[in-house]
Amino acid sequence: MIDPMLSNAANLPHSMDTFIAIAVGNTRTRVGVLQGTECVKAQSLSSDQSGDIASFVAALFDEFEFGSDEPVVLMSTVSQEDADSIEDEIKSKFGWSIYRLGRDIEIPIRHTLTESGEKSVGQDRLLCAIGAFDVVKQACVVVDLGTAITIDFVDGEGVYHGGAIMPGVSTMLESMHTSTSHLPELKYRKLDPSSFEPGKQTDDAMILGVAAAAGGAVRYLAERYAQFYEGYPQIIATGGDMGLLEDDELIEAFVPDLQLHGIRVACKMIIDNENEQDDQDND
Repeated sequence: MIDPMLSNAANLPHSMDTFIAIAVGNTRTRVGVLQGTECVKAQSLSSDQSGDIASFVAALFDEFEFGSDEPVVLMSTVSQEDADSIEDEIKSKFGWSIYRLGRDIEIPIRHTLTESGEKSVGQDRLLCAIGAFDVVKQACVVVDLGTAITIDFVDGEGVYHGGAIMPGVSTMLESMHTSTSHLPELKYRKLDPSSFEPGKQTDDAMILGVAAAAGGAVRYLAERYAQFYEGYPQIIATGGDMGLLEDDELIEAFVPDLQLHGIRVACKMIIDNENEQDDQDND
């Protein structure tokens, strides 16, 4: 098991009561304000629209009280190119500093990944794992439904064991349309939970297929992880498409903006660890 040392809290700003968190995804970026333990306002924007993201960050600074001349801004990313563009845009327009997870601040999570896995795992997966364990305080399956769907396992000690990655529902629908001659272009729509009929026409069959793929994967992997762990973990869902699972009794918690909360929890862990070390040094 890999147990990384927590980052030095000196890399973090002194006040974290209110801050802006930016989670840069493959296609969408989530930007929100966190006050205490709550995400009080958040919005999703296209990851390649750095100007729009910078403008929204500025609007949040104008709307909320940060207690200083500039906001604390923390950023995680799975796309370094988009993150660089967003950081450059914010710095050039407003002169504000950006604290980036993985560059300025290590992500404090124990894990059992291989060396290659540690280098390639997405920050979104690690931060959602940290956020989920903080919510349930026990072993859990973390389901993040977006462009891709990730279904990961965290044990009862908060150790991240990795998981599975599959296409998201929109990605599956797009792939069927672009890879075939006659399947239509569709956007996902919610199924009628009271109906158990097969799809009676092509579009219904496609929607039913991607819903079954996503929901079935969650059930299959939850059983697999339970056998691995020899105990049944809670299942927590997040992400832009988490509504897909809202009628699934297997899901025990839905947490919007779990990654943003993971950023908050990661920073708190680092600061708490530093304070604990200072107390030990003073004893």
